[in-house]
Amino acid sequence: MWVKICGVTRLEDAEECVAAGADAVGLNFVSDSPRRVEPDMARAIVAHLHGRLEVVGVVANLEAGRAEELRREIGLDVLQLHGDESPELLARLLPAAFKAIRIGSAADVELAQRYGGERLLLDARAEGALGGTGRQIDLSLVRGLVGTRRIILAGGLRPENVAEAVRQVEPWGVDVASGVEEPGRPGLKVESAVRAFVQAARRALI
Repeated sequence: MWVKICGVTRLEDAEECVAAGADAVGLNFVSDSPRRVEPDMARAIVAHLHGRLEVVGVVANLEAGRAEELRREIGLDVLQLHGDESPELLARLLPAAFKAIRIGSAADVELAQRYGGERLLLDARAEGALGGTGRQIDLSLVRGLVGTRRIILAGGLRPENVAEAVRQVEPWGVDVASGVEEPGRPGLKVESAVRAFVQAARRALI
């Protein structure tokens, strides 16, 4: 079970993710996100984690050239396209990118199938927000996508519910942001919650 802790904004939280046994952290570069990280801090986190965890850069609606430039400037391993990017734009960035799709209906599932790439992240649709809302995805909508590629389940996951979600859907990976944070303080992770989340996700299918 691949586990990503998203919206990391501090070096100490990045180190906590390593200690907890996570596989990846997400650094958010979306301008209006409460978890947005400044480039200097992002580079510091990348340097701190080098060779220990995968570092994913979360971006939205950047041109392909700018997205690739950001990935190289910061030293990111891969980009997570969390906006309204087209399948064609994703194709230009493969294999160093994957698409996040907000799922709220069968039409969203059909849209997801149009995107290429080995990985695909499924988040809950919330009007006016790109992600990180804590809203849980309708698991019944996504079961058909599992097995077609490496599906990463996101949306409203917490230490208390991730095991049941994993058992129901059996995704390749899971992603969490607000579910392991201090209430009302986006981007600030709680060490005990990060550890509990990773453990619960990994033990779900044992």
